[in-house]
Amino acid sequence: MSKDTPAFTIRSEDFEPAYMELFRTGELYRRSREAIRLLQNCKVCPRDCEVNRLENEMALCKTGRHAIVSCAFPHFGEEDCLRDTNGSGTIFFSMCNLKCVFCQNHDISQEGEGVEVTPEQLALTMVDLQKQGCHNINFVTPEHIVPQILEALPLAVQLGLRIPLVYNTGAYDSMDSMRLMDGVVDIYMPDFKYWSADLAKKYLIAKDYPDAARQVIGEMHRQVGDLVFDENGLARRGVLVRHLVMPDAVKDAHHIMRHLAQEVSPHTYINVMSQYRPAGKVGTEKYPEINRKITHEEVEATITVAQKEGLYRFDNRESMYKIFREQ
Repeated sequence: MSKDTPAFTIRSEDFEPAYMELFRTGELYRRSREAIRLLQNCKVCPRDCEVNRLENEMALCKTGRHAIVSCAFPHFGEEDCLRDTNGSGTIFFSMCNLKCVFCQNHDISQEGEGVEVTPEQLALTMVDLQKQGCHNINFVTPEHIVPQILEALPLAVQLGLRIPLVYNTGAYDSMDSMRLMDGVVDIYMPDFKYWSADLAKKYLIAKDYPDAARQVIGEMHRQVGDLVFDENGLARRGVLVRHLVMPDAVKDAHHIMRHLAQEVSPHTYINVMSQYRPAGKVGTEKYPEINRKITHEEVEATITVAQKEGLYRFDNRESMYKIFREQ
């Protein structure tokens, strides 16, 4: 391996979750207090609703003082580098600050299926997933409950939490939240859904989504860098970008891949996802153009444009092992 090739591996014995350093210095607790204060005039996400969530006032995300958890379990449907043999310790938070018309989990993200949890309960959930052998704690849809996560985390560490944190987001996050999570998150896993503001407005109900995604994904990479693995192929630190292939959207995907390669890193680790199917509100007369499954040609075209832009690290276990063996 040449001296110019980035090192994408770290020995498991050399790894410590990022949040441990902040915990030892007391900064993690200070961050949690600062984050909770943000709920008083909420600008936790780009919606900037400015309601007092400390008093259980609610706006678009329909979440007040406490997080709502739909379910938590060892997840074996995530990327290989997260789930491995014991699963990714996934905590699905209810509600979402995006309103994707095609959401396949709309009962959770938009109907609010789940129960409110206190900081103590959330901390115990994290530790329980660790006890079950999960390789990481995977926060799904955390954009609107960053303060609640930070409030629970010091408690979880006191109870023995020592595994990496995965921030699994639609990338409609605020820079305030990113600042608070700096040095806390080990693995950022953002979606990059759409490049076009018009498409984002129509399908995500968020015209400013592309601008927000570009900004926060850049910040995520600044914080944790390119994705690195241990000797077992487990992701330990860095950014993993997901892109869901959508009907008739290869041109939009091309802009996304070019941006990732040129403005974030040519070593960005990508999961091109092919599981789109009509769901949510897609069956209505308003969205006939996406009321179909994607084609094999659309998936292949998306991968091809990514490769043409210089991206080469795709979600594949064999390629991870190959990278490790060559070092």
